[in-house]
Amino acid sequence: MNSSNVDNNVAGRLALITGASGGIGGACAQALFLQHAHLALSYNSNRESVGKLGERLLDEYKKSNPGRTAPKISYHRVDLSNVEETVQLSEDVKVQHSKPVDILIANAGFGKRITDIEEIPLDVFEHTLNVNLRAPFLLAKNVVGHMKQQRWGRIIFISSISGYGVGLNGCHYAASKGGLTSMMKNLSTRLAEFNITVNDVSPAMIGETGLIPSSNSVPGLVDTIPLGRLGMPQEVANVVTMFCGTGYMTGQSVVLAGGLNHK
Repeated sequence: MNSSNVDNNVAGRLALITGASGGIGGACAQALFLQHAHLALSYNSNRESVGKLGERLLDEYKKSNPGRTAPKISYHRVDLSNVEETVQLSEDVKVQHSKPVDILIANAGFGKRITDIEEIPLDVFEHTLNVNLRAPFLLAKNVVGHMKQQRWGRIIFISSISGYGVGLNGCHYAASKGGLTSMMKNLSTRLAEFNITVNDVSPAMIGETGLIPSSNSVPGLVDTIPLGRLGMPQEVANVVTMFCGTGYMTGQSVVLAGGLNHK
Protein backbone atom coordinates (compact mmCIF):
# COMPACT_ATOMS: atom_id res chain seq x y z
CA MET A 1 0.00 0.00 0.00
CA ASN A 2 1.34 3.43 -0.91
CA SER A 3 0.41 6.77 0.61
CA SER A 4 -2.18 7.47 -2.06
CA ASN A 5 -4.22 4.49 -0.79
CA VAL A 6 -4.22 5.57 2.86
CA ASP A 7 -7.55 7.07 3.95
CA ASN A 8 -7.40 9.14 7.13
CA ASN A 9 -10.24 11.46 6.13
CA VAL A 10 -13.22 11.64 8.52
CA ALA A 11 -15.32 13.89 6.28
CA GLY A 12 -18.58 12.16 5.46
CA ARG A 13 -18.00 9.44 8.07
CA LEU A 14 -20.61 8.76 10.76
CA ALA A 15 -19.42 9.06 14.36
CA LEU A 16 -21.43 7.69 17.26
CA ILE A 17 -20.52 9.49 20.49
CA THR A 18 -22.00 8.30 23.76
CA GLY A 19 -22.37 10.67 26.69
CA ALA A 20 -22.50 13.58 24.28
CA SER A 21 -24.27 15.94 26.67
CA GLY A 22 -21.14 16.18 28.83
CA GLY A 23 -17.93 18.12 28.47
CA ILE A 24 -15.69 15.51 26.83
CA GLY A 25 -18.42 14.11 24.57
CA GLY A 26 -19.44 17.59 23.48
CA ALA A 27 -15.85 18.58 22.72
CA CYS A 28 -15.36 15.43 20.61
CA ALA A 29 -18.59 16.19 18.76
CA GLN A 30 -17.47 19.72 17.98
CA ALA A 31 -14.03 18.65 16.73
CA LEU A 32 -15.38 15.96 14.40
CA PHE A 33 -18.34 18.00 13.15
CA LEU A 34 -16.06 20.81 12.05
CA GLN A 35 -14.12 18.15 10.11
CA HIS A 36 -17.39 17.41 8.25
CA ALA A 37 -18.30 14.17 10.05
CA HIS A 38 -21.93 13.21 10.62
CA LEU A 39 -22.84 12.79 14.28
CA ALA A 40 -25.06 10.46 16.28
CA LEU A 41 -25.13 11.85 19.82
CA SER A 42 -26.42 9.72 22.68
CA TYR A 43 -27.51 10.93 26.09
CA ASN A 44 -29.20 9.45 29.13
CA SER A 45 -31.36 12.22 30.57
CA ASN A 46 -30.11 15.65 29.49
CA ARG A 47 -31.89 16.12 26.15
CA GLU A 48 -31.83 19.89 26.49
CA SER A 49 -28.05 20.01 26.84
CA VAL A 50 -27.35 17.78 23.84
CA GLY A 51 -29.91 19.69 21.77
CA LYS A 52 -28.22 22.99 22.54
CA LEU A 53 -24.89 21.46 21.61
CA GLY A 54 -26.27 20.45 18.22
CA GLU A 55 -27.70 23.91 17.58
CA ARG A 56 -24.38 25.52 18.47
CA LEU A 57 -22.45 23.15 16.22
CA LEU A 58 -24.74 23.87 13.27
CA ASP A 59 -24.32 27.63 13.79
CA GLU A 60 -20.53 27.29 13.97
CA TYR A 61 -20.46 25.10 10.89
CA LYS A 62 -22.52 27.51 8.81
CA LYS A 63 -20.23 30.38 9.78
CA SER A 64 -17.09 28.39 8.98
CA ASN A 65 -18.44 26.82 5.78
CA PRO A 66 -20.73 29.30 4.04
CA GLY A 67 -22.75 27.68 1.29
CA ARG A 68 -21.80 24.13 2.28
CA THR A 69 -24.46 21.69 3.47
CA ALA A 70 -23.85 20.78 7.08
CA PRO A 71 -23.39 17.13 8.09
CA LYS A 72 -26.34 15.48 9.81
CA ILE A 73 -26.77 15.34 13.59
CA SER A 74 -29.11 12.87 15.30
CA TYR A 75 -29.97 12.49 18.98
CA HIS A 76 -30.56 9.23 20.82
CA ARG A 77 -31.73 8.70 24.40
CA VAL A 78 -30.28 5.49 25.82
CA ASP A 79 -29.68 3.96 29.23
CA LEU A 80 -26.34 2.24 28.78
CA SER A 81 -26.92 0.11 31.87
CA ASN A 82 -29.74 -1.55 29.94
CA VAL A 83 -28.64 -4.29 27.52
CA GLU A 84 -31.61 -4.00 25.16
CA GLU A 85 -31.34 -0.22 24.82
CA THR A 86 -27.59 -0.40 24.28
CA VAL A 87 -27.91 -3.07 21.59
CA GLN A 88 -30.69 -1.10 19.87
CA LEU A 89 -28.67 2.12 19.74
CA SER A 90 -26.53 1.28 16.70
CA GLU A 91 -29.64 0.13 14.80
CA ASP A 92 -31.46 3.36 15.62
CA VAL A 93 -28.44 5.34 14.42
CA LYS A 94 -28.36 3.36 11.17
CA VAL A 95 -32.04 4.12 10.54
CA GLN A 96 -31.64 7.83 11.27
CA HIS A 97 -28.63 8.25 8.98
CA SER A 98 -29.36 5.54 6.42
CA LYS A 99 -25.82 4.27 6.99
CA PRO A 100 -23.94 2.35 9.70
CA VAL A 101 -21.42 3.74 12.19
CA ASP A 102 -17.85 4.34 10.96
CA ILE A 103 -16.40 5.84 14.16
CA LEU A 104 -17.32 4.77 17.69
CA ILE A 105 -16.37 7.03 20.58
CA ALA A 106 -17.47 5.27 23.77
CA ASN A 107 -17.33 8.19 26.15
CA ALA A 108 -20.30 7.79 28.50
CA GLY A 109 -19.31 6.70 31.97
CA PHE A 110 -20.51 6.37 35.52
CA GLY A 111 -18.41 7.15 38.55
CA LYS A 112 -19.52 7.32 42.16
CA ARG A 113 -16.59 8.46 44.27
CA ILE A 114 -16.26 5.82 47.03
CA THR A 115 -12.66 4.98 47.89
CA ASP A 116 -13.11 2.43 50.70
CA ILE A 117 -13.92 -1.02 49.29
CA GLU A 118 -15.96 -1.80 52.41
CA GLU A 119 -18.26 1.09 51.57
CA ILE A 120 -18.88 0.15 47.91
CA PRO A 121 -22.33 -1.49 47.55
CA LEU A 122 -22.54 -4.44 45.17
CA ASP A 123 -25.19 -2.72 43.06
CA VAL A 124 -22.89 0.29 42.56
CA PHE A 125 -20.02 -2.02 41.55
CA GLU A 126 -22.23 -3.82 39.04
CA HIS A 127 -23.79 -0.65 37.63
CA THR A 128 -20.33 0.89 37.16
CA LEU A 129 -19.08 -2.13 35.21
CA ASN A 130 -22.29 -2.30 33.17
CA VAL A 131 -22.04 1.31 32.00
CA ASN A 132 -18.26 1.66 31.74
CA LEU A 133 -17.29 -1.76 30.36
CA ARG A 134 -20.27 -3.85 29.22
CA ALA A 135 -21.83 -1.04 27.19
CA PRO A 136 -18.65 -0.27 25.18
CA PHE A 137 -18.29 -4.03 24.54
CA LEU A 138 -21.86 -4.23 23.19
CA LEU A 139 -21.45 -1.09 21.10
CA ALA A 140 -18.18 -2.27 19.56
CA LYS A 141 -19.67 -5.71 18.93
CA ASN A 142 -22.59 -4.15 17.04
CA VAL A 143 -20.68 -1.69 14.84
CA VAL A 144 -17.61 -3.73 13.93
CA GLY A 145 -19.30 -5.81 11.20
CA HIS A 146 -19.78 -2.80 8.93
CA MET A 147 -16.24 -1.60 9.65
CA LYS A 148 -14.85 -5.00 8.64
CA GLN A 149 -16.90 -5.00 5.46
CA GLN A 150 -15.67 -1.60 4.32
CA ARG A 151 -12.16 -2.19 5.73
CA TRP A 152 -12.15 1.10 7.62
CA GLY A 153 -13.09 1.88 11.18
CA ARG A 154 -12.14 3.76 14.31
CA ILE A 155 -13.02 2.58 17.82
CA ILE A 156 -12.00 4.90 20.64
CA PHE A 157 -12.71 4.29 24.31
CA ILE A 158 -12.56 7.05 26.91
CA SER A 159 -10.85 5.25 29.76
CA SER A 160 -9.16 6.81 32.80
CA ILE A 161 -5.89 7.04 34.66
CA SER A 162 -7.72 5.09 37.37
CA GLY A 163 -7.32 2.01 35.18
CA TYR A 164 -3.63 2.20 36.05
CA GLY A 165 -4.42 2.07 39.79
CA VAL A 166 -4.34 5.77 40.64
CA GLY A 167 -6.88 8.58 40.69
CA LEU A 168 -9.64 9.89 42.93
CA ASN A 169 -12.09 7.02 42.61
CA GLY A 170 -12.40 3.58 44.12
CA CYS A 171 -11.65 0.06 42.95
CA HIS A 172 -15.05 -0.36 41.26
CA TYR A 173 -14.31 2.50 38.87
CA ALA A 174 -10.68 1.40 38.44
CA ALA A 175 -11.80 -2.12 37.56
CA SER A 176 -14.20 -0.86 34.89
CA LYS A 177 -11.63 1.40 33.27
CA GLY A 178 -8.79 -1.10 33.54
CA GLY A 179 -11.01 -3.62 31.80
CA LEU A 180 -11.76 -1.08 29.08
CA THR A 181 -8.07 -0.53 28.35
CA SER A 182 -7.41 -4.29 28.32
CA MET A 183 -10.33 -4.83 25.94
CA MET A 184 -8.95 -2.10 23.69
CA LYS A 185 -5.54 -3.74 23.52
CA ASN A 186 -7.03 -7.13 22.69
CA LEU A 187 -9.38 -5.76 20.02
CA SER A 188 -6.58 -3.81 18.39
CA THR A 189 -4.70 -7.03 17.67
CA ARG A 190 -7.82 -8.77 16.35
CA LEU A 191 -9.08 -5.97 14.11
CA ALA A 192 -5.89 -4.55 12.60
CA GLU A 193 -6.14 -6.87 9.58
CA PHE A 194 -9.43 -5.15 8.68
CA ASN A 195 -7.87 -1.67 8.85
CA ILE A 196 -9.83 -0.93 12.04
CA THR A 197 -7.90 0.92 14.72
CA VAL A 198 -8.75 0.64 18.42
CA ASN A 199 -7.29 3.05 20.98
CA ASP A 200 -8.18 4.80 24.21
CA VAL A 201 -7.61 8.07 25.99
CA SER A 202 -6.99 7.76 29.73
CA PRO A 203 -7.54 11.21 31.20
CA ALA A 204 -7.16 12.50 34.73
CA MET A 205 -8.29 15.73 36.35
CA ILE A 206 -10.35 17.04 33.44
CA GLY A 207 -12.47 20.07 34.36
CA GLU A 208 -15.94 21.00 33.09
CA THR A 209 -17.11 17.40 33.52
CA GLY A 210 -19.53 15.63 35.84
CA LEU A 211 -16.68 14.22 37.94
CA ILE A 212 -14.80 17.53 38.32
CA PRO A 213 -16.96 20.54 37.36
CA SER A 214 -14.34 23.14 38.42
CA SER A 215 -11.04 23.67 40.22
CA ASN A 216 -12.96 24.41 43.42
CA SER A 217 -14.94 21.16 43.42
CA VAL A 218 -12.09 19.27 45.12
CA PRO A 219 -10.06 21.58 47.41
CA GLY A 220 -6.31 21.39 46.85
CA LEU A 221 -6.70 19.24 43.75
CA VAL A 222 -4.90 21.56 41.34
CA ASP A 223 -1.89 21.70 43.67
CA THR A 224 -1.30 17.99 43.06
CA ILE A 225 -1.06 18.39 39.27
CA PRO A 226 2.46 19.17 37.98
CA LEU A 227 1.12 21.49 35.26
CA GLY A 228 -0.84 23.40 37.90
CA ARG A 229 -4.28 23.28 36.27
CA LEU A 230 -7.11 20.99 35.29
CA GLY A 231 -7.23 19.56 31.80
CA MET A 232 -9.90 20.76 29.37
CA PRO A 233 -12.41 18.62 27.49
CA GLN A 234 -11.07 20.07 24.23
CA GLU A 235 -7.66 18.59 25.04
CA VAL A 236 -9.21 15.12 25.33
CA ALA A 237 -10.95 15.77 22.01
CA ASN A 238 -7.57 16.66 20.48
CA VAL A 239 -6.34 13.13 21.21
CA VAL A 240 -9.58 11.57 19.97
CA THR A 241 -9.40 13.41 16.65
CA MET A 242 -5.74 12.45 16.34
CA PHE A 243 -6.78 8.79 16.64
CA CYS A 244 -9.51 9.33 14.06
CA GLY A 245 -7.09 10.85 11.58
CA THR A 246 -4.14 8.53 12.20
CA GLY A 247 -4.81 5.09 10.80
CA TYR A 248 -1.30 3.86 11.60
CA MET A 249 -1.90 4.10 15.37
CA THR A 250 -3.68 1.26 17.14
CA GLY A 251 -3.53 -0.47 20.52
CA GLN A 252 -2.44 2.70 22.29
CA SER A 253 -3.62 4.18 25.58
CA VAL A 254 -2.72 7.86 25.84
CA VAL A 255 -2.59 9.11 29.42
CA LEU A 256 -3.65 12.76 29.51
CA ALA A 257 -2.93 13.78 33.08
CA GLY A 258 -1.03 17.06 33.33
CA GLY A 259 2.17 15.30 34.34
CA LEU A 260 0.71 13.05 37.06
CA ASN A 261 2.65 9.83 37.50
CA HIS A 262 0.49 6.83 36.62
CA LYS A 263 3.11 4.09 37.04
